[in-house]
Amino acid sequence: MTKPYQDKQIWFLTGSQGLYGEETLAQVAEQSREVARELDASESVPAPIVWRPVLTDPAAIRRAMLEANADDDVIGVVVWMHTFSPAKMWIAGLEALSKPLLHLHTQANVALPWDSIDFDFMNLNQAAHGDREFGYIQSRLGLARKTVVGHVSDARVAGEVGTWIRAAAGLAEARSLKVVRFGDNMRYVAVTEGDKTEAEIALGVQVNTWGVNELVERVEAATAAEVDALVAEYERLYDVADELRAGGERHASLRDAAAIEIGLRAFLVEGGFRAFTDNFEDLGGLKQLPGIAVQRLMAEGYGFGGEGDWKTAVLVRIANVMGRGLPGGASLMEDYTYDLTPGHERILGAHMLEVSPSLTSGRVRAEIHPLGIGGKEDPVRLVFTADPGPALVVAMSDMRTRFRLTANVVENVEAPDLPKLPVGRAVWRPEPDLPTSAACWMTAGAAHHTVMTTAVGIDCFRDFAEMAGIELLEIDESTTVNEFRNAMRWNQVYHHINQGV
Repeated sequence: MTKPYQDKQIWFLTGSQGLYGEETLAQVAEQSREVARELDASESVPAPIVWRPVLTDPAAIRRAMLEANADDDVIGVVVWMHTFSPAKMWIAGLEALSKPLLHLHTQANVALPWDSIDFDFMNLNQAAHGDREFGYIQSRLGLARKTVVGHVSDARVAGEVGTWIRAAAGLAEARSLKVVRFGDNMRYVAVTEGDKTEAEIALGVQVNTWGVNELVERVEAATAAEVDALVAEYERLYDVADELRAGGERHASLRDAAAIEIGLRAFLVEGGFRAFTDNFEDLGGLKQLPGIAVQRLMAEGYGFGGEGDWKTAVLVRIANVMGRGLPGGASLMEDYTYDLTPGHERILGAHMLEVSPSLTSGRVRAEIHPLGIGGKEDPVRLVFTADPGPALVVAMSDMRTRFRLTANVVENVEAPDLPKLPVGRAVWRPEPDLPTSAACWMTAGAAHHTVMTTAVGIDCFRDFAEMAGIELLEIDESTTVNEFRNAMRWNQVYHHINQGV
């Protein structure tokens, strides 16, 4: 079975001690191998689980953690106390660990063999209190971690571990992510601003700016043969409007759009960038605002933010990584306008052009239409409506002293016909309802740009925020405005204290 993160690893570490003798330790090793094998075999677990030798002393524990830190392929460690492993042995190792940690509270057997239990069995199978000892030292040290309880044969357990692994993959991506900004952010806009230095400190994300005309150089270098091949790909994959096809009056615009994609892709690959922004106020020598190019790159997994919004570009990339191998996708999204019909309130979301077709399983259409901003030629774009189904919208805001994630659980719904709105779009009902959702969103100072993901849910972002050490405010079916406001106040105190003076 090829896993979505086949090139990454999760180390499986087992704690014990020498008190019980070599025979018991051999049994511990055998049983922990089997637990790791069973976890690795689950289709819900998206990265290989790699068993490591049983740990019984402080020096070996610390070495294992340092080795995990040093191995770029390791994105997290799962730890289980098979027997009673005195927790003071783990202090140095846990303090050294910089990778995400999952505490698996499990045991080798599902049911107890009541009629044959003796103290040899009890000494071997002590996780019920061995893991409590381990839980204490993690809390004493103030460690961020996820605790999963149950037997690894339980689909729920494997699913929770799998969700955590996806979040760990997202954090690993953030720690190596390079974002290119073509120009600055939109003039006078507040929420697209942000502390790029703090982003690198907090998340590891590198955010830097290049002049848009450096991109133009790559666009102009696209060859006729490359453009021909990409135009043919467009015509194969999409319903291309007649005016854009060969011989149509707007075919040159399709070729210009293809050249932009070729040049943009070349720039990203050359610089090792996996997320980017542009700005309609700073298009330099580009003939049109990138539309179809941006949409296709997001569908391939790149991150993107419009108007220079690098924080949303980061979120789109992280969501794409966390959703790898799952149905659905991730895209830049923007709350545009409301249907306020009582009892049937809905949000219509879109952007000028740049919504990812990964949000639909249907056939999309390539069209060209005027754009009233940017001062350039009409841009080519893909037109579609997101599939109905569960989704999540998440925004990142710079709150001066910290970054804040705000997430709203939503349901994409069937959209009415929109014959005069030729863009990618989604229509959704937010939980718990539109008035509560919007009031909480604005109380949080959450951005109007978001990532919409239809691949991963709130649990994955919850795990990500915990391991990244950043704030997450959640809006779901149980949210009330008063409780949400109180949670914000508690968070402010917590994050202020947690950061120190």
